[in-house]
Amino acid sequence: MSATNDLGQWYKSIPKITRAWFTASIVVSFAPRLGLVKPHHLILLLTPIIKHFQIWRLFTAVLFYPVGFNLLINLYFIYQYSTRLETSTFNGKPADYVFCLSFLWLCNIVVGTILTMPVLMDAMILSVMYIWCQLNKEVMMSFWFGMQFKAMYMPWVIMLFNWIMTGSFLTQLCGIVIGHLYFFLVFKYPQDFGGARLLQTPSFLYRFFPNEQTGISGFGTAPIPRRQPGTADENDNRGRRIFGGQGHVLGDQ
Repeated sequence: MSATNDLGQWYKSIPKITRAWFTASIVVSFAPRLGLVKPHHLILLLTPIIKHFQIWRLFTAVLFYPVGFNLLINLYFIYQYSTRLETSTFNGKPADYVFCLSFLWLCNIVVGTILTMPVLMDAMILSVMYIWCQLNKEVMMSFWFGMQFKAMYMPWVIMLFNWIMTGSFLTQLCGIVIGHLYFFLVFKYPQDFGGARLLQTPSFLYRFFPNEQTGISGFGTAPIPRRQPGTADENDNRGRRIFGGQGHVLGDQ
């Protein structure tokens, strides 16, 4: 009874959006094993979607994975990296995280259709992992056999490991590229290059997922924008001239 309660408490502790993704992945992946549906009805195939309007394939393609050890690894990655991203960068901003996952999902569907990749769970997970790792580049990660490296290399290590084990890396590479696209458009381009933020969360999502009041988030916050020369410093000096005297900024020695 105690073990059941502990499992229930652990499940409830998973952030809401990650919990929904985690649960849906389990249900969809185990449905064929329970005889509820055939696996080929869950993968991404363009002809049934167009001719027979089987639009559920657009969603199940990123949620389905054959039951086995690799599925357990994928579920672990969903729990670890989606939880970290949801409770750090997107802490208290569920609408923004829903939009992030929606953008990654849409890109994966488009790429999967073009490159004929019927199962996209790996790519979706690598996209989320890449974003978190870019936001936490210097965090030291541990891998099998005691290997340690910075977080920024983790998606590439996963891709290399998969290539060694299976001889294929295309799905993982697509996930990395899609994750980089989101990271560049939302964080890198606006903050490091001074460009406009090209991806904005639609306002209607805030009605369904309003921002929440939360405590201080952990590691994984968004990068700090670079200060544009001649803006903030000039404003500070102008304020000091108005009120007279030299003044001191808080924290100055």
